[in-house]
Amino acid sequence: MANFEQAFDKMMEDEGGYVLHEVQGDRGGQTYAGIARKMHPKWEGWQHIDYQETPPTQLVRDFYKENFWNKIKGDDLTHDVIASSLFNFAVNAGVPVSIKLAQICVKTAPDGVIGPKTISALNQANPELFVAYYALAKIARYRDIVTRDRSQMKFMLGWINRTLKL
Repeated sequence: MANFEQAFDKMMEDEGGYVLHEVQGDRGGQTYAGIARKMHPKWEGWQHIDYQETPPTQLVRDFYKENFWNKIKGDDLTHDVIASSLFNFAVNAGVPVSIKLAQICVKTAPDGVIGPKTISALNQANPELFVAYYALAKIARYRDIVTRDRSQMKFMLGWINRTLKL
């Protein structure tokens, strides 16, 4: 079983920690601890923020466990580096995209749904090779985003740096 706490701590570092911010051009709009209001408007933490309070850190942790770690089935994965990479990218690009790229890397049907075949393939994968292939797939995806929408170019270097840090 992969380690959620380790993956969470790494992802929070990449998301900039427990900070409220809004970056012009970021499609998620206002963001707290990497949680985008436009993508997750019903998150309980927004009530705290709207009252100028800091949301409890456990609320953030529970949000990521429920909405990302559990959906990539992190507890069923044996390699921490693979689980952490899928989790981190799921937070950045969405769960189905994260899973689909992983499925392409392990040569299973890329349907964006993590089932027994995908879990088995990920658990049998060489972690170092998987992370390298996955990084290339993520960078290609970022390239495609910027090719379609030039306004996203300002995020490209950050996305690549995030990818290579893993």
